[in-house]
Amino acid sequence: MTRRVALITGASRGLGLALARRLAAGGWALVIDAREPAALEAARAELAARTDVRAVSGDVADADLGAALAAAVDELGGGLDALVNNASILGPSPQPRLADYPLDVLREVYEVNAVAPLAVVQTLLSRLRPGAAVVSVTSDAAREPYEGWGGYGSSKAALEQLTAVLAAEHPGLRVYSVDPGDMRTRMHAEAFPGEDISDRPRPEVSVPGLVALLDGDLPSGRYEARRVAAPGVAAVTT
Repeated sequence: MTRRVALITGASRGLGLALARRLAAGGWALVIDAREPAALEAARAELAARTDVRAVSGDVADADLGAALAAAVDELGGGLDALVNNASILGPSPQPRLADYPLDVLREVYEVNAVAPLAVVQTLLSRLRPGAAVVSVTSDAAREPYEGWGGYGSSKAALEQLTAVLAAEHPGLRVYSVDPGDMRTRMHAEAFPGEDISDRPRPEVSVPGLVALLDGDLPSGRYEARRVAAPGVAAVTT
């Protein structure tokens, strides 16, 4: 059998690293990306003990990153079974109200959280094998109007619509928006500065749902990661 290959952006910590660990344990070869070279190298070294892995350091909004990711995929055989757009940025901390949101920062949030994932898909589309999964990691803030979350939430709403249209345009792929739920991550700590978020579950709690989507045959749509494994699960469309 041809080994499965996954590309995960934002894979040096949090949900991205937790997912990479699970896929490595399952025999997937990996291409991982992150902005911080030292943290990425630590992740690569850990994962390399279990599987074949390529690490590409860089910001997903960098126009040159796509070519480097494609080259890394080609080193592993040239085909992708999963593309997970996990990298994102919060924006200012604490989160400002929209009336006070710096527009130059808002443009950066949209660039990283919505435009860059589409750019990654565009670059790697020809390398996606038939039936491959494309995952956009989203948030309930894309659907709910939480005060102070207008920048991040609206960027994720844009990502969800881009993902839904990609699904309609590429019926031969499985294209998912996945809400992992609240997690104990550095981003969540930055979103609530000074607050104790130790009661939030670790990212590993959301990984089984993501793996179920990658391994399964559920139709394209929006899913909550912690509900995917439930019998009779359906895409969340409301």
